Amino acid sequence: MAPPIAVRVLDRCSVAPPPGSAPPTSLPLTFFDIPWLLFPPSQQPLFFFQFPTPTSHFTSVTLPKLKHSLSLALLEYFPFSGRLIQSPESETPAFVYADGDSVAMTVAEADGDFDHFCGHRSKDAGEFHRLVPRLSESGEGPMMAVQITIFRNAGISVGIALHHAIADGRTFTNFMKRWSSIHRNDENTLMKSFPFPSPFYDRSVIKEVNGLKEMLLQQWRKHKKTLNKTSGEDGDLIRATFLMSPREMEKVKKWIVSHCKRKSKPPPPHLSAYVLTCAFVWICLCEARAGRATTAPPETCFFGFNAGGITRLDYSVPAAYLGNCVAFGRAAAARKELMGEEGIVAAAEAIGRKIKELDGEVLGGAERWISEWEVLIESDNHVVILGSPKLNLYEVDFGWGRPMKIEEISIDGMKSGISLTESRDFKGGIEIGLLLPHNQMDVFASLFHGGLKVLP
Repeated sequence: MAPPIAVRVLDRCSVAPPPGSAPPTSLPLTFFDIPWLLFPPSQQPLFFFQFPTPTSHFTSVTLPKLKHSLSLALLEYFPFSGRLIQSPESETPAFVYADGDSVAMTVAEADGDFDHFCGHRSKDAGEFHRLVPRLSESGEGPMMAVQITIFRNAGISVGIALHHAIADGRTFTNFMKRWSSIHRNDENTLMKSFPFPSPFYDRSVIKEVNGLKEMLLQQWRKHKKTLNKTSGEDGDLIRATFLMSPREMEKVKKWIVSHCKRKSKPPPPHLSAYVLTCAFVWICLCEARAGRATTAPPETCFFGFNAGGITRLDYSVPAAYLGNCVAFGRAAAARKELMGEEGIVAAAEAIGRKIKELDGEVLGGAERWISEWEVLIESDNHVVILGSPKLNLYEVDFGWGRPMKIEEISIDGMKSGISLTESRDFKGGIEIGLLLPHNQMDVFASLFHGGLKVLP
């Protein structure tokens, strides 16, 4: 392990949209937003960019441009500058923006090894926490904060804390691409030629379904005092990244198909790159956790993930819609099946079947989203996937080139979180971010690499 990182704060400031550029606005929550109120304001992907420059040059030249470009990005994404408010007269919160609202920015200098943070090998989980900003966990307050950290003569990290209730991964990625493009290009030219449409704010585009919003609000009011908390303990947890290449995905797929053929049964219904990766990770994680259980594990294991709603709803929602438009999926499989000889088949079958169900009815079971996910996030016997390889986060470029590494810090607030990001170096590959106790990480690594190696 690398020595502890020291971080020195250079500046604390606020960045707002240009004065008078955005009208006072109140955005109601939709039923897609409400479940995320139960999650603590999360640290979104932490970006590491190679940028070998002295701190003095960074603060005098680069930093002013970063602040200016962020202000211009917030001109269109001004709700990110606002606040989550719950008025005394109403028990229903809303996103409110007023002229002068801003995003807190922390500027810092780190003396850690930049290359260490950009690698895939195991690292102490706590090392990353000093590189990301924090938002209040009270459930109300600012929507976003930013931290820029310079590793002198080596690189820059860009950390974001954003309340998930205001935006899903698609919206967040659009914002990051907008900010980085403004910083990278001439702003006047960019405003005319930017390839992405401006954000769409109208929440009425999300159609209410049989009282679903009020149903979820009632569940939120019941659970908000107990669920919206993080453990705050790093303990022996370490973070590591694993890569599943297209070639390895194909090996897993061929093994599943040939095994099913030998057993004279149909293969799982949806053997996509996502399903193959998730299924393989799921069974490795079950095995890695099995040896340390202090109580009898549940007979049924759950695998939770997000499913995009824009392509699955039976009505049109603009791709530039600013807000959440993702459904929750929860696949289930018997532990003994996952741990058996056909574990990978059982895992792929469960995940693929659930995706097919969501393809047909994306809001099926939506009234149980909160209750089902409460089970997932409060137990390390299950798995929750955050992020998506479809977001193409490695396309974010401030003019310093693509990120050297992206870490999804949000998984630190869950007992069972795993992140998925597209591979930086292999087209079609997937990076898997994992947080585990040291002994479990060693077992998982052995199972993951060993399992892929023995496949024909």
